Amino acid sequence: MIVPSLSQNEIDLMRDQTPGVNRCIHFNNAGTGLAATPVLDAVKHHLDLEATLGGYEAAAAAHSETKAFYTSIAALIGSAPNEIAFIENATRAWDMAFYGIDFRQGDRVITGRAEYVSNYVALLQMKQRKGIEIDLIEDDETGQIDLKALEAAITPKTRLIALTHIPTFSGLINPAEDVGEIAARHKLLYLLDACQSAGQIPLNIREIGCHMLSGTGRKYLRGPRGTGFLYVSDDVLDQVEPPFVDLQATEWLDESTYRLAPHAQRFENWERYVAGQVGLGVATSYAIGFGMDRIGARICALGAQLRSELSAVPGISLHDKGARKGGIVTFAVDGETPAATKARLADHQINVSVSQASSARIDLPMRGLDAVVRASMHAFNTESELELMVKLLADKRPSES
Repeated sequence: MIVPSLSQNEIDLMRDQTPGVNRCIHFNNAGTGLAATPVLDAVKHHLDLEATLGGYEAAAAAHSETKAFYTSIAALIGSAPNEIAFIENATRAWDMAFYGIDFRQGDRVITGRAEYVSNYVALLQMKQRKGIEIDLIEDDETGQIDLKALEAAITPKTRLIALTHIPTFSGLINPAEDVGEIAARHKLLYLLDACQSAGQIPLNIREIGCHMLSGTGRKYLRGPRGTGFLYVSDDVLDQVEPPFVDLQATEWLDESTYRLAPHAQRFENWERYVAGQVGLGVATSYAIGFGMDRIGARICALGAQLRSELSAVPGISLHDKGARKGGIVTFAVDGETPAATKARLADHQINVSVSQASSARIDLPMRGLDAVVRASMHAFNTESELELMVKLLADKRPSES
């Protein structure tokens, strides 16, 4: 089925409500998205409340707004609101799920080459601490995780499949739904890192089949920094216990006993960035209002257009993988380091990023790459912005400077 993209009027509205587009061309949405005015207003309003009422009193006054966060995230991913926890960032959200599993020596965890650096070093730490084994699945001929190899790697000792949906250093969109079918057949826990996919493409945990999913506010959802979320299915609460708890996560019953809070609330901290939680709820509702299927179609189309135009420029090599690709585009310019390309574009108020091999030790070095330029589109970006960047890359060759 062909999903319609956003109309020109909707794109214009989105840009009108994104102050940052008047200052720069922002192709670093995989780093941090540009916040929309409704999100900025919500965060500023709550900070004003804290300044005038006091922090506790402001939180009480914003009770309905903080509760709306759970409803919004649940609507975004297709879960129940009580299966959502507010966490300070995506890495800590992923950690709360992963470190909550009672691994035993010899347990095996399956992952792929797209795994995010913080996740993989956590796997390495658990290997040192508990003696788990890591089964690293190779890519298939398209560059996505090899589904046949993944299923073949499953043994009676396999405890978890941990998959990064969209890596930070490539346009790849991994086949999360197919992995979910494999996990279900073998009755395995399935943890999905949706740090780059939440807000970039539609997500539905019922279709994906994951038991746990982590996401951030600051990237494609265009929410505040210092915000994230964790989905944990009620079905696996008996298999995942918070690695640490506080008065939010528990009820202290008497001197010697406590009881974990019901549902995903047990993974939360009491002290939190309340203005950020309010803002992330608004940002999520804002995206849903346009339609995540239509936002996703727009982002992926811009990514495809950029790849097409860059591929026609001599001296530029593309480095995205996968049968399905999104709005992250990675490339390199012959004779110019990715850092120099980034700096050259910054001179023209164009924001891109650089993905280093130090953050992708199980991917980029295997492809002979030390670093790549990363340009990440969002729905508010325009074709003319994209074309300007391509023109700058094509017109001023490093050898001519």
